[in-house]
Amino acid sequence: MEKSEGRIFAVGDIHGCYDKLRELMEIIDIDFNADSLVFMGDYIDRGSHSYEVIRYLMGLKEHHSNVCFLKGNHELMLENYLSDIDRTTFLVNGGGHTLKSYRDHGGEGSYPIPADHLDFLGSLSLYHETDRYIFVHAGLSAEIPLNMQGPEELLWVRDKFVLSDHDFGKRVVFGHTPFSEPLVTRNKIGIDTGAVYGNRLTCVRLPDLFFYSV
Repeated sequence: MEKSEGRIFAVGDIHGCYDKLRELMEIIDIDFNADSLVFMGDYIDRGSHSYEVIRYLMGLKEHHSNVCFLKGNHELMLENYLSDIDRTTFLVNGGGHTLKSYRDHGGEGSYPIPADHLDFLGSLSLYHETDRYIFVHAGLSAEIPLNMQGPEELLWVRDKFVLSDHDFGKRVVFGHTPFSEPLVTRNKIGIDTGAVYGNRLTCVRLPDLFFYSV
C-alpha cells in the first residue's frame, strides 16, 4: 500500500549487532510524529545479540505506528528451521548465534524463541512502497511486476539486481548485499554496509540522501 511520504529513514542489515543499532538510533534526527522509519530485514544471525535486537524492534513497533519492518532471507531461514522445512541452511548461516542469544535469555530446547517474538517475525513485510521509493530486502526482478514477485527475488537476489540498470519505476532501496560504502546509482540505493563483519551499520535519510553510520 502506498502512503504519502515526508522524510524516510531506512536502516540496513543489523544481524544481531545490538550495540550498533542503539548507537545509530541515538544519532539519527528522526521525528516520529512526522517521519517514517524502515528496517530492511536480516535482524538476526551471525551477531551475538539477536534477542536484544528483536526485543528493541518490538518496542519501536509498540510505540510508533510509522515504522515498517521488512523480512530478510535470514528471517525466512529461521522460519524454515522452526518449521522443519530446512534446518541446515539456517544453522550454517549463523543461526547458531541466534539460538544461543535466545537460550541466554531463558529459551529452552530446539525452539527457544518466545511466542511474542515469533508473532513479530511473522508480521514482517516483503516490501514497502511509497510515492518515490520501493524498499525491499534483497532486490527485484526486472521481468516481474512488483505485486507478483516472491521471496526468491525479494529476499535472495544479488548480482542480477545489483548490476541491473533497469528502471523499476521508482528508486529501489535495499540491503542484503554488503558494500564497504553505500551503493548509490540512478535506480537504486544499497545500505547494507556489513555491520556484522566489523564494518558500519548505515541509515539513509530520504529524500535528501543523507547517510548516518556507526
